[in-house]
Amino acid sequence: MPPLHGVGVLVTRPELQAMPLCRLLESLGATTLRLPAVEIKPLTDRRALTEQLGVLENFDLIVFTSANAVRFGVSFLDQKRGLTLAALGPATSRALNQAGYRVAIQPDSFDSEGLLTHPRLEHVAGHRILIITGTDGRDLLPQELTRRGATVVSADVYERVPATPSAAVLQTVQERLTAGTLQVITATSLAIGASLLKLAPLELRSEFERVHWLVPGERIATGLRELGLQAPLLKADSAEDQDLVAALVRWRSSVSGA
Repeated sequence: MPPLHGVGVLVTRPELQAMPLCRLLESLGATTLRLPAVEIKPLTDRRALTEQLGVLENFDLIVFTSANAVRFGVSFLDQKRGLTLAALGPATSRALNQAGYRVAIQPDSFDSEGLLTHPRLEHVAGHRILIITGTDGRDLLPQELTRRGATVVSADVYERVPATPSAAVLQTVQERLTAGTLQVITATSLAIGASLLKLAPLELRSEFERVHWLVPGERIATGLRELGLQAPLLKADSAEDQDLVAALVRWRSSVSGA
């Protein structure tokens, strides 16, 4: 029997990012239901941003913070292959590789803390660093690089917009939760978790507390607790699909006694 047979998972990533995770879950026997909690939209004033950034070769390092940053920002590199690039996490690195760019700096972990421990970022005084990211991202990376003496420029190339699912979609989610056919909700970022809690009507919000939430690590878990979530949490090693599924398989094994 597949290891996730009988497990129903509510996948809350934006639509494009949700599909690979859903396929992996389903290949292991789970059933999935998609409820994108945020939408990813490009910021369109390309000319103004290009003028703001100037000559890219003047930057000692260009950091992409997510696969979405690559999706909406890689065109700014204008096929210049000699730039020094850093990627925040394996998914971002893969996106750059698939676009034809080599990543010079990639941490083992998927977060800003991991990137900041890389030896090549220890001594950046006098360096110019460009961070290509989305609006409302964490401030840790630019703040710490600035503290280390770098001149940091941030370029927002996309924004996260709270989703507005229909009443019918929310009703379907509630019915599945009430029936017990959904046992796990994913929240792969704090923005997704916060949006999910906000969009839920009162009755659905109560159902959210009755199931497990699958999160990538302690930081997201702490953030959700601060938002008032009391549901049991399953902590994966990262937001990578394989790590999320591995955490779910471990949990399923523990509760089934396998």
